[in-house]
Amino acid sequence: MKLYKAVCMLTLSALLVSGCTSYKKVPYLQNSQEVEVAAGEIPLYDAKIMPKDLLTITVSTTDPQASVPFNLTVQSAVSQASTSLTTQPVLQQYLVDNQGEIDFPVLGRLKISGLTKNKCEALIREKLVPYLKETPIVNVRMVNYKISVLGEVNHPGTFTVSNEKVNVLEALAMAGDMTVYGVRDNVKLVRENANGERLIQTLNLNDADLVRSPYFYLQQNDILYVSPNKTKARNSDIGNSTTLWISATSILVSIASLLVTVFK
Repeated sequence: MKLYKAVCMLTLSALLVSGCTSYKKVPYLQNSQEVEVAAGEIPLYDAKIMPKDLLTITVSTTDPQASVPFNLTVQSAVSQASTSLTTQPVLQQYLVDNQGEIDFPVLGRLKISGLTKNKCEALIREKLVPYLKETPIVNVRMVNYKISVLGEVNHPGTFTVSNEKVNVLEALAMAGDMTVYGVRDNVKLVRENANGERLIQTLNLNDADLVRSPYFYLQQNDILYVSPNKTKARNSDIGNSTTLWISATSILVSIASLLVTVFK
């Protein structure tokens, strides 16, 4: 009986130790009380235009006819009657080429890669001054601002971000958060810059200092990959680690019972 109790106590201790160790790896931003970001310490994120971005650019003035030559439009069918087809202008998108340029109506080739939206708008506004009697309103929007989240998340996929601003935690929320098998301190960020250079950066989501990181906010076309833990890698056919421990406990208890019976 003493042997039986000893085995049970050892098994219970192993379960408790394992549970405590696993829990420490689960919560995000664990040392948040030690991290404080003062206002202005980190500049507000502003996305920069990169090659292969799709943009919509509109130029507006108090005289609608004056801005017409600077708005790239195409005719698109909107309805069809019995014998007639009606069309209306639809704003055409600009594709930033590999040199970081677009071909803008009247103004010609403009180098805009590496500029934020505000700086791009200011550049176009300045170029339009000789052609208009008033300062126009220029609006630039990114159409294809998207990020991808893969690996141990509940809903992996590619997501379009309408407001052109998303951080790592928001991206995970869009993908349904990590599964129980996701490694929080080994999330891979794959990023390609305007020159085609690729970077793979490791992020530790357990550390609250992540909010200070230059990689906290994602750029367009970034890829997040959540690595699986050892339990998932070794036991991909088992539902979860709890099942493993229950099975191990049952085996140990059975062996202890057998030994007690044999040596009684």
